[in-house]
Amino acid sequence: MLRAYLYLAVFIPLTFLFSVSSFVSTLFDDTGRAHAWHARLWGRLGLALTGVHVTVIGAEHIPDGPVIFMSNHQSNFDILALMAAMPRRIHWIAKKELFDIPFFGPSMRRGGYIPLDRGDGRKALQSMDEAAAAIQKGKSVVIFPEGTRTQDGFLLPFKRGGFILARKAAVPVIPVTINGSGRINPANQIRLYSGDIRIILHPPMNLPSDLRKSEAESWMMENVRESIESALEH
Repeated sequence: MLRAYLYLAVFIPLTFLFSVSSFVSTLFDDTGRAHAWHARLWGRLGLALTGVHVTVIGAEHIPDGPVIFMSNHQSNFDILALMAAMPRRIHWIAKKELFDIPFFGPSMRRGGYIPLDRGDGRKALQSMDEAAAAIQKGKSVVIFPEGTRTQDGFLLPFKRGGFILARKAAVPVIPVTINGSGRINPANQIRLYSGDIRIILHPPMNLPSDLRKSEAESWMMENVRESIESALEH
């Protein structure tokens, strides 16, 4: 437990500093490369502070052009691992409220991350369309279709929103299996351990064109879940 508190005592100020510096970097670099560099370094430092090593398997499956990565979610270290080790520059789709946090929110916005308004249906639909348009323009994004972290390592039911977005964006979906992050930071515990995280990238999937909208979304949801579970360790 002491190790976790010491980690947070360093990591929280580090996150604040990186939020400020990455925001400033966007004032001089509108390509987003400097922001992406800050994000990757932030992830790597966050992992190094607790002795975590990340391995990525299946990078050859990533096609050219924008994609949607759909991953299981076991702990907060999933975000650090994906930031630090993904072979493709990634953006995050996050709830709109996070973009209101001082320094952190503006940095996300300047870095090209995509806010999603999950309030009333009309606003949610509009933000979904805006997110799809941003992906079509070239942004590869990460989504956790469970919507929250699992408590026991097993997949939770998937939310439909990510698959509606995949249909609207009409880009390949790559299922992602993350193993090991739940052991680094166990659910409902203020504890940290060293260890290894493995990120497995599965072959890309495309929505069938011969199915109706709801059927295509259900097909994708079922097949993404099957791919993630096929490599999930318990």
